[in-house]
Amino acid sequence: MGHGRKIILLAGAAALASVAVAVAQPAKKAPARPAGAAAPAASGPVQQKVTGPVAVYWMSAATQSGFGMPSAGGGRPSAMEMMRMMQGGGSANHQLTLQLGSSQSPSGPPQAEHDPPSALGLGMSVPLVTPEKAQPVVHEEPERAEIPREYQKPKGKMLIFWGCGEHARPGQPVVIDFSQMTPEKLSAGQMPAGFEVFQHMITSRMQPPSPSRNTTYGDWPNSKSRVAVTPQSSLVGDHVIKGDYSPEIRFSLDQNQDFLGGLNLTTNQKLPSGAVQLAWNSVPNAEAYVASFIGGGGGGRGGDDATVVMWISSETEAIGFAVPDYISNPEIARLVRSKTLMGPETTSCQVPKEAVDAGKMGLLQMVAYGHEANFAYPERPKDPKIPWNIAWEVKVRYRSATGGLLGQSMPGMGGPGGRGGQQQAGQQPAGQQQAPPDPAAARRRAILNGIGGLIPH
Repeated sequence: MGHGRKIILLAGAAALASVAVAVAQPAKKAPARPAGAAAPAASGPVQQKVTGPVAVYWMSAATQSGFGMPSAGGGRPSAMEMMRMMQGGGSANHQLTLQLGSSQSPSGPPQAEHDPPSALGLGMSVPLVTPEKAQPVVHEEPERAEIPREYQKPKGKMLIFWGCGEHARPGQPVVIDFSQMTPEKLSAGQMPAGFEVFQHMITSRMQPPSPSRNTTYGDWPNSKSRVAVTPQSSLVGDHVIKGDYSPEIRFSLDQNQDFLGGLNLTTNQKLPSGAVQLAWNSVPNAEAYVASFIGGGGGGRGGDDATVVMWISSETEAIGFAVPDYISNPEIARLVRSKTLMGPETTSCQVPKEAVDAGKMGLLQMVAYGHEANFAYPERPKDPKIPWNIAWEVKVRYRSATGGLLGQSMPGMGGPGGRGGQQQAGQQPAGQQQAPPDPAAARRRAILNGIGGLIPH
């Protein structure tokens, strides 16, 4: 197994463990009322009765510039695409996900569609397809659980840094030794030292509509639609969602509710101190920023002793891979106040020297979060005595992201074959002498090959 994949596997194992830690936290119970005591009398204003919504519709609008890990529905970019993105080539790309969930069931096969404004460039309508239910798979349990013969004790460490500054704060990094993760300890709920840092997750991930949360569900993109949003696509205008398992949904988006603009690194270079200076453009309508870095180093042949290094710009103790794709409005406000996220006025940050040295070269990602738009129908009655029976709710959420190699502006990588030319790597034009080898270019190619191992198929 390659070194890059081992890094991702270690990070994935840690993420799963963090979920286990969160789930293991006991829920707080309300104090019991003494036996025979009367229930407290109701006081205060009348509580309005609220029902529904019957249907929920989420639009997730993303803008991606520079290099970014592919989304769940995206493919694996080619080496040429990675080089172009790392140079900042091309305009910012738009991505859009549509998800409809309802508590109703249709009499026949579910059908729904979204009629978008012409500015979105998707035609008159796009289908919201209900995924086919997978056949249940029956697994026979073994008579007894035993460790496979090929099981090998995990090795390697994870180093966790956080906060902007030329040097790491006292008490950093938090070190997690994976060799302590034996089956016996894990089954007994014993985590290695340092795992308590996983309790400092940024925030819980949002819960959009899904087949498991809704009686009927449909989404886009899907296999029945060949259209796609472009860098010129706009969300501005009237939107209509209709189907046989949802009430008709109508709402409009204005200029301030369009895709976020592109997020671009204007500075990504090493300082004399060894830290890396980051700077970026201010994205209109962005309400918060966060930067994170994952790298690795060390390890013998095959990466058995690999070190995973993670850093996040949060001023509070947090985990680099705990950055959600989207964050709700109240959570953005709370996390900016606590300095877990950088505020909208912030346009620079330093990655500490200690994290840079430990992580060697790795992937940097930056995210800007926008203010989500929320709609509901009908409007809430002002009289609390009148029930509010919600027919539908709509949420439109926004993010803009960019990324690249930490401390590397990646200049000079778009030669004849890197800007759309037909010449293949390693070939020379007829009659032209071969240029002397460029050590810096060779290092960049090696980095790209390593990144290719980090990107899942």
